[in-house]
Amino acid sequence: MTKVKIPYSKRFLEVEIPDRNLLAILESKAHAYKVESTQEDIVNKALDNPIGSPKLEELVKGKKNLVLITSDHTRPVPSKVTLPILLRRIRAVNPKIDITILIATGFHRPTTKDEMINKFGQEIVNNEVIINHVSEDYTSMVHVGTLPSGGELLLNKLAMEAEVLISEGFIEPHFFAGFSGGRKSVLPGVASAKTVMANHCSEFIASEFARSGVIENNPIHIDMLYAAKQAKLAFILNVVIDSEKNIINAFAGDSELAHVKGCKFVMELASVKAVKADIAISSNGGYPLDQNLYQSVKGMTAAEATCMDGGVIIMVSACNDGHGGQSFYDNIANAKSPREVLDKVIKVGRNETLPDQWEFQILARILDKFTVILVSDLCDPEMIKKMHMEHAATFEEALERALKIKGKYATITVIPDGVSVVVR
Repeated sequence: MTKVKIPYSKRFLEVEIPDRNLLAILESKAHAYKVESTQEDIVNKALDNPIGSPKLEELVKGKKNLVLITSDHTRPVPSKVTLPILLRRIRAVNPKIDITILIATGFHRPTTKDEMINKFGQEIVNNEVIINHVSEDYTSMVHVGTLPSGGELLLNKLAMEAEVLISEGFIEPHFFAGFSGGRKSVLPGVASAKTVMANHCSEFIASEFARSGVIENNPIHIDMLYAAKQAKLAFILNVVIDSEKNIINAFAGDSELAHVKGCKFVMELASVKAVKADIAISSNGGYPLDQNLYQSVKGMTAAEATCMDGGVIIMVSACNDGHGGQSFYDNIANAKSPREVLDKVIKVGRNETLPDQWEFQILARILDKFTVILVSDLCDPEMIKKMHMEHAATFEEALERALKIKGKYATITVIPDGVSVVVR
């Protein structure tokens, strides 16, 4: 037996895979990447050496106000490390500047106060102005223009009216935007629901270029980059983290150039060769990314890339916060089959995109080809079953069922952290 640690909620499951079945364990090199510097030193070094941009301190001198876009509760950005450094450096040269922290919720629900405290720390929550972006509050939006794709670009007024707009985030492979970070702080981060849905249309989601690790010719990325430029995103701080959510590198400066350099670094660590197997095992990297099923589709796409058609995907994900989107749930649960979902969604026009359509389109694509067994003892099993998946309370139960489906000699590939790799 081979023992493998798989992140699950705020802990790890140590599972055993029979040696006769195991073909490969696919992991990002980021998890073994060693750094001697502290997280604070890594961040400060990046800020001291910005890429394609003046230093942050130069950008904020003499300015009256600044908006700092940060990630929401679904993203493991280590803001307890990064935010204090950013705020300190800004106020060191401009003590009177008016700073607003804008949470890039995108199409997600607002971040609660408890989640803010957990993410930012009590001191920042008590002393800073923190505002949730609400994508469906059109009174808080301003028309900025038209996306390259033709969709209307509506962005948060606070971001657009700021004298200086900066953002923090992290870079990891993203299942249809290529990589997270950079321009995603603006679109979908602080964009209207209408803009997000146009960008996430079925045509783009179906594109061969809208895949993990791909930016070139990616229609979703092209829209996002345009939005960031229209918003005049002046400076970014993007970090790269390991499996313990610790910072191993940081990239600061121009919103496009610094992001591209960060993506190259991540790609060097994250790219793994697909090892096709009858059974593929994946996770969503644990908390906070595995809080709901909506986010967990990301980890499934890594398994999709290495599982044989007709195979079984075992997805380890807590989903303690439920499905993560009512439209996402309804469109899968109310369909007779995943194929029905795919046939329906491909006919939906770019500007008629449904809420959560991108997520249920990708999930349906996976369910149409594979049997998915979701492992969780923290969610409602009936919810999983209604969404055309099987449920297992333990990993052992899921593996036993998968081997019954594919045979006791079925081959297995394990991806302990599905959101950290680009499977090619």
